[in-house]
Amino acid sequence: MTEAVVSSSSEKEEQKGASYTYWVRKITEDAAPLPVPHKLSPQDPQSQPNSATLGSAWNRAGTWEEKSLNNWATPRIKELLVSVGSIKLSSGTAKVEEVTKCIGDAFLVIVRNKKRVGYTYELTLKVKGELNLRGEKKSVGGHIDVPEFSFGELDDLQMQVKLNEDKDMLPQDKTEICNDLKKLFLEPVREKLLQFEQELKDR
Repeated sequence: MTEAVVSSSSEKEEQKGASYTYWVRKITEDAAPLPVPHKLSPQDPQSQPNSATLGSAWNRAGTWEEKSLNNWATPRIKELLVSVGSIKLSSGTAKVEEVTKCIGDAFLVIVRNKKRVGYTYELTLKVKGELNLRGEKKSVGGHIDVPEFSFGELDDLQMQVKLNEDKDMLPQDKTEICNDLKKLFLEPVREKLLQFEQELKDR
């Protein structure tokens, strides 16, 4: 009786072991194969940067983004205007010594993945001239104020000239110098601002 019980128990263990082995083999056969690493080639789309998208990495849709360009624009305007150089006047020469005021904003806007730029500025230029007035050489200083102007409005650029106080200068001489400065500096200053505008568009 004892031998029969032992034999029956042994048979059950063998059947259980065989069933487990079959189950493991079946699961292994049905499982999906493990992924095999694949090196991307330069032609694969995943390896290509999205060069057609403008703006920051977070704005891949290119919906709306505005960026200030003041850190570049303000010093660039000053640099360009000081480089105007010496201008010949009817009674001597004059040049821009310094841009004493350069107030405004320049910006880049991306809307629907299209780039737009713009700016608004107002300026004051410190000028110095070496003139020959009525046979006497004289140094003359003053300022040229450029009222607010914006992108695409340089054809309408305006200037206002004011000379430093000089009691020895005749009123008619002051008027002539102011007219000279306004007339002869307008176009060179406009050209430099047009250069700035083009550089802004190319950014």
